Amino acid sequence: MDALCQLHFTAMDTLRRAQGDTLGALGLGPAECNYRVLASGPHWRLRGYLPTGQRLPVLIVAAPIKRPYIWDLAPTRSAIRYCLEQHLAVYLLEWLPPPRGQRSAGLDEYAGEAISECLAKAAADAGGEEPFLMGHSLGGTLVAIHAALDPRGTRGVALLGAPLCFQSGGSAFRDALVSLVPPSLLDTDAVPGSLLSQVSALASPSTFIWSRLMDAVISLADPVATAIHARVERWALDEVPLPGRLVHEIVEWLYREDRFSRGTLPICGRQVGPSGLRLPTLMVINSADEIAPPTSIAPFAQAMPGQTARILEYAGETGVGLQHLAILVGRQAYAQIWPEIMSWLKTLGQT
Repeated sequence: MDALCQLHFTAMDTLRRAQGDTLGALGLGPAECNYRVLASGPHWRLRGYLPTGQRLPVLIVAAPIKRPYIWDLAPTRSAIRYCLEQHLAVYLLEWLPPPRGQRSAGLDEYAGEAISECLAKAAADAGGEEPFLMGHSLGGTLVAIHAALDPRGTRGVALLGAPLCFQSGGSAFRDALVSLVPPSLLDTDAVPGSLLSQVSALASPSTFIWSRLMDAVISLADPVATAIHARVERWALDEVPLPGRLVHEIVEWLYREDRFSRGTLPICGRQVGPSGLRLPTLMVINSADEIAPPTSIAPFAQAMPGQTARILEYAGETGVGLQHLAILVGRQAYAQIWPEIMSWLKTLGQT
């Protein structure tokens, strides 16, 4: 990426932050639970939410794109609060913008080293109890890669709308993305968040533009849905730059070459794939999600060994901004799907 292009997207990030600040001044900013910072690294930090005590621990791995408060969007739409109310000890791995001089981190550091360190820290804080791993979107993809690489210290894995298969023709979003992004575009030490947002919108305007506008119109008759939609729009403006190497490996190794599904993804000196994911695994699939459709998840589950994967299907809903986010912010999701997730976690936690 040339210097002029980099300058353009840096300016776009600044503009989007200003827009987000304006919406925040209207009361639509983050309203997160209190947390402690238990540990940190060059591009991450580990949050711990009280109370802990004699509770089943779960480590949430946030997606590296945008801020992690989509997991704690509002008091009435918060996966973190829901888990705390269900008597879980909750930890969250938050990704930080890469500091200058340390922007060469890739999947080894994100899916390997950082998750390993946070699992150990969370387990120590929880009195030695092994945590479950949970992730949404690319956070879930990182969780699955880590569990296939090293299952030690993890009781099970919950993947919420996490794409795992990227074969050609399996997803219109995938096909459009790889056709739009030449490798040279990612030849930089840091990728601005606005670049990722604009590429995603170009790859799937129906998902990132038109369906969001339609959702806003439909939500007008429901003040609660309108408020959640507005908070999602505010969150979507919170851009986070990512290491160029990480984005390159995600686009090339995962989306373009489908290495994880093929069992040839190189992580920390090993090649990993579905055969390595032997932990009990729960996969939530939103049939209306164009970013992580059933075709990007179900074939991976079928390639896993034994009967380790359970799939929960979900039809999506309105008032969520993006269907890809519905499992984290949808009213029906918390009424229908999250009780099933809790039941799965607690049943395994008793064994």
